[in-house]
Parts: sequence; C-alpha cells; structure tokens
Amino acid sequence: MGGGESLRGLTRRHFLVATLLVLTGCAGVPGVATGPASSGQPKNIIILFADGVASTHFEMARYSARHLRNQPFTITDTVFKEGTLGLLTSHAHEAIATDSAAAGSAMSTGVKTTIGTIAMTPDGRPMRTVMEAAKAKGKRIGLVTTATVYDATPAAFSVHAKTRRDSQALVDQYLALEPDVVLGGGSDYFLPAGAPGGKRKDGKDVIAAFRAKGYQVARNVRELRAATGPRLLGLFAEEDMNHEIDREAGSEPSMAEMAEAAIRVLSKESPNGFVLLLETENTDTAGHRNDIAALIRDLWVFDEAVKLALEFQRQAPPETLIIVTGDHETGGLSPTYAFKDLSSTSSRNRFYAGPAHLEMINRITISIEKAAETLGKKPSAEALDRLVAQHFPGFRLDPDLRDAILKQQVLERNFSYPTQGALARMVSRQTGFYWGTSGHTAQPVVVGALGPGAERFKGYMDNTDFGKILHRLIEGR
Repeated sequence: MGGGESLRGLTRRHFLVATLLVLTGCAGVPGVATGPASSGQPKNIIILFADGVASTHFEMARYSARHLRNQPFTITDTVFKEGTLGLLTSHAHEAIATDSAAAGSAMSTGVKTTIGTIAMTPDGRPMRTVMEAAKAKGKRIGLVTTATVYDATPAAFSVHAKTRRDSQALVDQYLALEPDVVLGGGSDYFLPAGAPGGKRKDGKDVIAAFRAKGYQVARNVRELRAATGPRLLGLFAEEDMNHEIDREAGSEPSMAEMAEAAIRVLSKESPNGFVLLLETENTDTAGHRNDIAALIRDLWVFDEAVKLALEFQRQAPPETLIIVTGDHETGGLSPTYAFKDLSSTSSRNRFYAGPAHLEMINRITISIEKAAETLGKKPSAEALDRLVAQHFPGFRLDPDLRDAILKQQVLERNFSYPTQGALARMVSRQTGFYWGTSGHTAQPVVVGALGPGAERFKGYMDNTDFGKILHRLIEGR
C-alpha cells in the first residue's frame, strides 16, 4: 500500500505538527485548538476545501477514523462541534447540479455563474476573487491543491476565464498575480511541449519565469521540506496528484505536508496576514469514481491538514480564522442496508453496512482510478481477475460486473466510467456503501468555522453568501 496506509497516519501527523511549531517559533505541547467562535476581524484566513464533500462524506470519515484507527476526526469533533456550523446551497446560474468552476466562482466572488466559468459573470464580466481582494489589502496569498494548480477551484479563487479548460492562460494569470505560495500538480502547462511532460504551445518555460521572480521551486518532498524563502512554487506531478491510497511517500507530498509548508512560508514576513486555500481535489475524484476506500483515506489526510491549521491558530496570536467546507456533493454517497443477493426479498437476506464492512474496505490497496489505469481501455479477463484478487481481498466480482468491464459498458446513464463503475458496484454490493451517480448532486454542503468572524457563517445560506462574507472579512467590514 502507498502513503494511505492507516497505521502510519498518527506518526506522520506528529512529525508535521512538531515541524510546524519549530519553524514558526512556537512552543508548547501539541494539541488541538478548541473553544467557541470569536467575533472580530481575522488577520489570517485558512480555507480548507474538500472538493465534492458534503455531510455524509465527513460522517463516514469520522466513523471510520474512530473504528479503524481509534482516532478522533478533528473536522467533526472540533471544527463542527466547537465552532460555527452552516449549510451552503450549491446550484449554478443555470443548473441544479453545479460543477466546481461555477461553485468555486460563487464562493470566491459572491456572484452566481455558469457551468465551466472561472470567476466571471454569465455575460463575461470578471468579478474580484478572494485572492485578488486579499492581495489588494496587502495580505500574502497561497493556493494548495492535490489537483493541477490551475484546476477549477484554485483558479476560481484567484483568476478569471470564460472556460476552466483554458489551462495555459490560467497559468499565465498566476504568473501575473504572483501568489506567494502555489503547490500541487500540473507541471504540464508550466513547460513547453518540447520538454518532458510539457504541453504549452507557446514554447515558454513558466517554471523558469517563476524562478526569475524570486520563487523557490520544489519538485519533490525533499525540496518542499527544504524551502525557506518567502515565495514557493511546488509542482509534484504532471497532472493531478495521486490519491493517498496510491501515494508513494518519497515522491509526492501528502496534503498535510503541503499544508505545513504553505503555512510555514506564508506566516513569515506577513505583517498584514495571509489568506490560504488548501484544497483536496482527490475527494471529488473519489466521488466521481464511487471509490469509498480512496475517499476515506483522502479525508483522513485532509483532517491532518486541518489539525495543522488549528495548531497554527492555537500557537500563534488569536487572529486566524479556520474554515472547513466543500463546493458541492459528488457521487450521491449513501451507506445503507441492502440484500445480500437477489434470491429473496426476505429481511433474512438483508445486511446493514457496519464496522465489518469498513474493515473489508480498509483492506483495499488501490484506488479504483488506478485500478482502471492498470487494466487499460481493453482489459483482459486474466488481468481483471488478478487485479481483484491482489488489491480487493475478500471481494468477488459478479458475472454481470465482470462482463461490463470486459465489454466497457456503463451501468446506467448517470454513471460515466465502465471499469470504475463496475468495480465500485462490486464494493457496494458487498459492503452496503452505495452511490447514486458518478456526477455531482444538489445536496447542500457543510461549512464549519473557528476563529474571529466565524459566527458569520452560521445558518443556511447560498454559496454566494460565503463569498460575500469572505470579502467583508478581508476588507475589514
């Protein structure tokens, strides 16, 4: 198993917490910040963003952390319990089920927009983003994601585009905006097409351009840990970074390691404070692939990042607002009871999703996305059977699902991925962790906040209200 192996999480978190305390000049015994939300204006704002995650996902991460790791889950047990709790609608300008571009834009600018649009109105007018507002107030700004750094959420919180697919132009806007920290995947659109992994069509080396502006550049874990300057660009994959369950610890940093580095860099030389977006995109990908094993592990390491943010809030002066939220729900996750098979509708043929089924899920050693990549577009029966036996111990692949994978047929009109969907259904049938779609849903998302200004996020509101509140906090209103 990669870096998502559950028994290693606590040790790694202690190392990161200790490192953060030393590097920020703080003393004291590591712990978790608790206490009621405080009023006032924050100097620093840390937005921890779990893409595609709503209340059911957080609850499954909490339940599994307690059962499988014997650990608390800080997001629910501290941020949601001790802080302010609210709900956000997620619909786009023209659709009930949104995408990350429209949702992120609404949460960044306070204005609804259309599917695929980055921080612009439906008629094409750019609206001020959270990071633009923060920079205008003299604050340092940072963008961290497990996706490509120019993906919908970090882009929507910082720059503008008529379409989220305009990757090269988004990278160019980052160079102009000059965020103090940029960490994630997506080196492809920083490099010219002639370079290994490069896709730019203009021949420019934008990594070199960032270096020329005084950025340290990190391409692996060692370089990330060694970064000491006031500006940092970290690109750890050509495209998206790996799920935690697949991650090789020596090559790619975890979400928590990137969070530690970002807070360390931004908290230096910041008399006016900073605004930091920390996004795990892997949770959204797990939802699209209906992958409960990857989702849980990605949320566990996201929770480690939340712990680090709370440690910074606790040890630094009480001027930091911590926000935990998502942009929309992905997958229609629904742990439930179900029939063991279709031989009978008797209650005796029914089982309820529970701890034993979580233990089965915990034995899975590969993400469903990585499994599909391994099998390829024309999987053979032998390779399929071997993969299931090796990476899904204790699971059986029913004949109809096996046939769907070999023939590359989707299960329903709202399930987009033949191999991923069938493997996910295999897990669902034997654990009770079912999914309603491979797309987004209209379920409201949770927002929890601790620190000065947290009380403003209380209650049921539109996602545009989230953006408006952020702008008022940044501007001191």
